[in-house]
Amino acid sequence: MQKPLAAEADADPQADTDAHRPAGAPDGLPVPRRYWSITAIWLAMTMSVLDGAIANVALPTIARELNASAASSIWIVNAYQLAITVTLLPLAALGDRLGYRRVYLAGLAVFTLGSLGCALSHTLPELTAARVLQGLGAGGIMSINAALVRFTYPKRLLGRGIGLNALVISVSAAIGPTVASAILARASWEWLFAINVPIGLVAIAMGARALPVTVGSTRAFDWVSALLNALAFGFLITGAESVAREGLASGLSKLAIGAAAGGLLVWREARREAPLVPFDLLRIPIFGLSIATSVVSFAAQMMAYVALPFYFQGPLGRSAVETGFLMTPWPLAVGIAAPLAGRLADRHRAGTLGGAGLIVFAAGLAALALLDRHSTDMDIAWRMALCGLGFGFFQSPNNRAMVTAAPLQRSGAAGGALATARLLGQTAGAVATAVYFHLYGTRGAPDALGSAAVLAGLAAIVSLSRLKLAPRPRPEPLDREGSVAAGP
Repeated sequence: MQKPLAAEADADPQADTDAHRPAGAPDGLPVPRRYWSITAIWLAMTMSVLDGAIANVALPTIARELNASAASSIWIVNAYQLAITVTLLPLAALGDRLGYRRVYLAGLAVFTLGSLGCALSHTLPELTAARVLQGLGAGGIMSINAALVRFTYPKRLLGRGIGLNALVISVSAAIGPTVASAILARASWEWLFAINVPIGLVAIAMGARALPVTVGSTRAFDWVSALLNALAFGFLITGAESVAREGLASGLSKLAIGAAAGGLLVWREARREAPLVPFDLLRIPIFGLSIATSVVSFAAQMMAYVALPFYFQGPLGRSAVETGFLMTPWPLAVGIAAPLAGRLADRHRAGTLGGAGLIVFAAGLAALALLDRHSTDMDIAWRMALCGLGFGFFQSPNNRAMVTAAPLQRSGAAGGALATARLLGQTAGAVATAVYFHLYGTRGAPDALGSAAVLAGLAAIVSLSRLKLAPRPRPEPLDREGSVAAGP
């Protein structure tokens, strides 16, 4: 029953599944409220993404000042990431029930409170607990982000909105290390988190006035499925990381618990009308293929991100400072490509745009794998930029396809699945690279890049397979003045 709707969503980017739009539902927010809404969304996303990046850079400093070992201090990062991962789908389902604005503002408030707790922490357990609280808030922000963007922008500009959203996320990730270094050069590590408090309060005040109001469903929240989801993702991810670091025996019990919880979750959720794990959306061909494309492509991205610093500082003989500069062209190129691809996604099919971008991405990764010690910085930089351009050109159309393939009342679930696919792919990529390093040491970095190129090529094939589901899209409609609609 849902397949024609999915095909229509990809066939006509203007349609935005109008068949799913309730009677009288507004098509985006009017100007200037739209600008205030998206600013509040971007502020929250910037903080949540930045906090994932700056903690990595500041980890040695924090561990030293808290008298913590390197191994135990890793939980400053892991606690945040795990809290996000296990809450994405439950909080997305809660957004479908209570309204996206409420969950987003609550997540933003919890994140701000967690940031204050981090700034006031004096011991590693205190900081870890505050990071968990931060992660819970970030889960509320990330799970609802795509749904709020969908209700903020009119359907004719949705691809543009998603592209700008990707730009903000990319820039935030790119400047994270620089921001952390700048703060640590002039202040103590506590200010890395304290700076979020005033920004969070401003974003809450702005969002309370401007974010779109949506009507939730009357379905009861499934607490049992939420618990099984947390157990499944939590134990599978920590088990996979343990296996990659220490071998199969160390993580086998965690993997078994995670697999058992996952099996129970699938058995419980598979036949529900609006399940916490969105099996109903995965049955929509465009949505399912877009999720698969996202998981595989983000796995390729993370394999490269983990391998490249070791590659640059090992076989290619670059310093840590040079490595930082050489990593920069990738996110900068994503920032250039994502908004352009988002605009094109309002008029062209995601399968075509995403497939083309992933082919370029795969070519860039393969070119990186072929570098040697005699390669110049320019040889490295253009290859990194090629990867970023390809990945940025894939990301916005793919995200738009996922969001618009879902009924409006399941926008939260679609956004939660989008964020979960990204995190699962990144986790799988990091684990795969760790396995390469476990087997071959840092000499395995070029092989990891080669494998990432193969994954990107497979993702391109999956993306292009979406074309058979839909005919060619119609041209973009004109506005009342007879010109193509414009605006941010």
